[in-house]
Amino acid sequence: MAAQSREKPHLRCSQDVFRHIRDVLSDCPREEFWVLFANRANRLVHRERISMGGVSGTVVDLKLVFKAAVERLACSIALCHNHPSGNLRPSPSDRHLTRKAVEAGRVLDVAVLDHLIVADGRYFSFADEGLMQPLSAALGHAAEAHRLRAPPE
Repeated sequence: MAAQSREKPHLRCSQDVFRHIRDVLSDCPREEFWVLFANRANRLVHRERISMGGVSGTVVDLKLVFKAAVERLACSIALCHNHPSGNLRPSPSDRHLTRKAVEAGRVLDVAVLDHLIVADGRYFSFADEGLMQPLSAALGHAAEAHRLRAPPE
């Protein structure tokens, strides 16, 4: 009997993302930022810590996030970080980072599936809460001003 190859797990919803990140973030005393990388079929191919900070924050450079995604030929990513305080509410900087990541992902053709905040064995999902819009959508009419318009005749 031939050995069966183990299939890579799917990232279909926030629960799937949480299942693959809770072991590293649930009880972490410092804030850490991780990324899950997936292929075209949304199967997990890699996970990586991007940054580790202190008890109240960490610095995330999106250039490093997307560099890692491109190097792994990832078609999609899920952003994940913890709040050691136990507070699941996203901060304004969490929201801004998510919008910037979605926008950058659109440019690079790397879908940002979700952004999870993990605390005390629970999570907050930006996707579940409908908060995965790009920065341009959040800015509303300001983005309209940057569109190219035909000159008046």
